[in-house]
Amino acid sequence: MKKLALALVTVLLFLGYSNKVVAQYYFYNDSYYDNPVIYELGGSTGVMNCLTDIGGKAGIGKKFVKDLNYGKTSSNFGAYLSVIYKNAIGFRLEACFGKISGDDAILSSVPETDIARTRFNRNLNFQTNITEFSATTEIYPLFLFINWEDKDAEPPRYSPYLLGGIGYFSFNPQTLYNNKLIDLQPLSTEGQGFKEYPDRKPYQLKQINFPVGGGLKYELSSLVNLRAEFVYRILNTDYLDDVSTNYIDPTAFAANGFTGTKLSNALILNNRVINGQRALPGNKRGSPTQKDSYFTFNIKVGLALGKERIR
Repeated sequence: MKKLALALVTVLLFLGYSNKVVAQYYFYNDSYYDNPVIYELGGSTGVMNCLTDIGGKAGIGKKFVKDLNYGKTSSNFGAYLSVIYKNAIGFRLEACFGKISGDDAILSSVPETDIARTRFNRNLNFQTNITEFSATTEIYPLFLFINWEDKDAEPPRYSPYLLGGIGYFSFNPQTLYNNKLIDLQPLSTEGQGFKEYPDRKPYQLKQINFPVGGGLKYELSSLVNLRAEFVYRILNTDYLDDVSTNYIDPTAFAANGFTGTKLSNALILNNRVINGQRALPGNKRGSPTQKDSYFTFNIKVGLALGKERIR
């Protein structure tokens, strides 16, 4: 990821140098004109949510918004730097910080006959902070078809855009137990790294993701832009919430060297069923067929750099 970031910074610097040696491209208005390459520096704030094995809606687990718990929406914020060529194609470096969570207790009102009652009885919860750094490409379709050689061409003040790229994010699922937050990854709650479960590898708390999404950009003035943007992260992990597959034999914790507080936490937190009896080894704890994900909806304010004032 460091090599990718260095390469992108190099591209930004090169385009910035090219910007100085190329003639101005078109008159933006009576006060400013645009260069072929402009920068945009800005900040963002909005909401963040996730889709994992924990919580969800009544019935069988559904896809995307049909299984989304809106009450678990939290805030996020970030900053970005974009370089945009002819207002049509952009490259962006961005940092995003937020928090996601889930709780089976949200299903407390589900009838006993509903299949989702098993998730309520599972009694799991999690939360984690998210720190993300990404590099994405932006495409502005309306600007792809403007003839800039036409001096009367008037660019639209608004433009929808699509984006996609690669990111690097960190997370650390924790659960609330006895009013304390406990890290879940070191507890190997599903036997990750145990010799008895060789197919379950420990998951990393820093991973690659793939942001995809789109938005609408509006120029408030010659120098200030406003964006509304939705971005969905495709992940390579199903352990964003520390839940993925089946319950394990509880004797495996001691057999793999767990002792003291770590052993007691693992025994309690891997199997918190509240229906009067603990789940049996091999019973379903999560569903490994779909990876977890998280997403944001943000409002961004950006300052355009590179539009020069007409003297």
